[in-house]
Amino acid sequence: MSAQKKRELQVAALENGTAIDHIPPDQLFKVAHLLELEKMNNTITIGNNFYSKKMGRKGVIKIADKFFEEDEINRIALIAPNVILNEIRDFEVIGKYPVTLPDELVGIVKCNNKKCITNNEPMRTRFDVIDKEKGTIRCRYCERKINKEDIVIK
Repeated sequence: MSAQKKRELQVAALENGTAIDHIPPDQLFKVAHLLELEKMNNTITIGNNFYSKKMGRKGVIKIADKFFEEDEINRIALIAPNVILNEIRDFEVIGKYPVTLPDELVGIVKCNNKKCITNNEPMRTRFDVIDKEKGTIRCRYCERKINKEDIVIK
């Protein structure tokens, strides 16, 4: 068996579901926690430090019979922007979707300003993404800027 064929067999094929590919290895378990994979009953395959021409090393998560909603995709983008979601049906990839931060995040992030109205009234948070590359966001209510490493996801 060729080395290429062996590399392809490292992770089992998925009949229906989603493969999250090109996850930075240091973010893989953050993504798994964020998606609450431990609460799912789906078949899940998690692999880390696979060889990648594009990244050197990468992480992969495959979830059987799971297709993501927009708010879940936005949560992934906060932790690991630029991953690729592969939608799989009948063992065939029917779509590849790059994950990027949207212009606005609603109800996903907690404002780290204790005096912000969103921390003192029952209302959804709203953040504008002001730098997609660096992951910097700004609260629409108190205008506090939050850098990627300081973001607290609800």
